[in-house]
Amino acid sequence: MIWNLFSTLQAGSSCFSFLDLYIPLQYLDAIMIDSMIGKISSYILKMWGWKKTGRLPSDKKFILVVAPHTSNWDYVIGMLFCFSVGIKSRILIKKELFWFPLGNLLKALGGIPVHRQQKTDIVEQIIREFNENESFILTITPEGTRKRVSEWKTGFHRIAAGAGVPVLPGFLDYRKKVVGTGDFFMFTGNLETDMKIVKDYYREITPKYPANFTTGNE
Repeated sequence: MIWNLFSTLQAGSSCFSFLDLYIPLQYLDAIMIDSMIGKISSYILKMWGWKKTGRLPSDKKFILVVAPHTSNWDYVIGMLFCFSVGIKSRILIKKELFWFPLGNLLKALGGIPVHRQQKTDIVEQIIREFNENESFILTITPEGTRKRVSEWKTGFHRIAAGAGVPVLPGFLDYRKKVVGTGDFFMFTGNLETDMKIVKDYYREITPKYPANFTTGNE
């Protein structure tokens, strides 16, 4: 459609109507809005003294695991980073929070309502999401809570294996004020070994509240 529009303009056709611009402009608006949100997010991070590192993978499907998670500010900083680099991620949020109007906002931000008691169903639900979508990025905090826990959740590992998608590490280092991503984890397929790989990656990263964080590998 856009090529036909350019051809019409170049030919100087008197039949040109601005109605022809309607659909292209709808897409351009979305691109412009995403770009504007990205620039604003980058500006806020810079204004707050945060630096970004890592780059957006070309993969359309992957799991983004983020740690340490000791504060609600992790979510704010993390979302700003995702907006700034163009990562449109989905996040798991307990179903009880999806009441009107908060539920509409959470869905707009990529929230997926889940029943925490039904752990097996959650894994199967997300595997289906990966299989049924051409592009799907899921963000998970393996600690599962802002409190200090040595046993991290392993659901992301089962999802990755079941959906056949890679796992990308994301982090927030409050001492260095750096937020970003690393390289995809090279998993072995053994849960115990792979969880040690994940925890070792985050061992030297400083959370907002260090007393609330442990990898259990110290």
